[in-house]
Amino acid sequence: MLKAIIIDDEPNAVGLLALRLSQHCPQVDVVASCTNSHKGIQAILDYRPDIVFLDIEMPQMNGFQLLEAVGGISFSLVFVTAYDKFALKAFRYSAIDYLLKPIDTQELIQAVARVEKQQKTAPEQLEALKQQFNNPGKPFPDRIALPYQNGVSFVNLKDILYCEADDNYTKFYLVDGQHHLVTKPLREIQDLLEERDFLRIHRQFLINLSHIKKFVKGEGSYVVMSNQQTIPVSRAQKDRLMERFGWL
Repeated sequence: MLKAIIIDDEPNAVGLLALRLSQHCPQVDVVASCTNSHKGIQAILDYRPDIVFLDIEMPQMNGFQLLEAVGGISFSLVFVTAYDKFALKAFRYSAIDYLLKPIDTQELIQAVARVEKQQKTAPEQLEALKQQFNNPGKPFPDRIALPYQNGVSFVNLKDILYCEADDNYTKFYLVDGQHHLVTKPLREIQDLLEERDFLRIHRQFLINLSHIKKFVKGEGSYVVMSNQQTIPVSRAQKDRLMERFGWL
């Protein structure tokens, strides 16, 4: 069983989440529900949970301040939030799980499943997320968190050659020859990176435009990347690729 704590200043939100967990996630035991940040801190210290469902915006003490007061994070963290698109991208860059209010049952089930498979939330993930929330006008960072079975790797965007779809997973290929497989579909990665000099040129590939060495046009168009890998360009995406570079 996973010991869970819910911390949210809205009693209705706490009750609904606890009900959804009891109905759809029998492997989760809600050992404490708190509508006060200070009580939430004490509950974490008393129960040593496996997972904490935490609201960010709360009176007196927000979610980040609560976590700082707790000290070291020895649990998996799932933020429960009503934030906008900017905030959701911040979560994705840091690879910290979140649930958007009103909570969708299937997304809750998936979040719990991810917690079961992965390690605890790393301090670096939380710090990356905190910086984005404290500087909402700041461009998204030059690094992205890539979760894997034993933890999280932070990778510089400039070191990503391309990403390849693998069913509901995405494989990242890096300049040093390393590969990272993450449990996110390519469409989610596309949503994050196409604002940062990346382009999806094929249903299976998202590439870093900075690493293109050659573009070969024709019936079977393709690009040659800086590692000499050739990647096909779909007919539908060829014009988008040419527009990004202003090619004739």
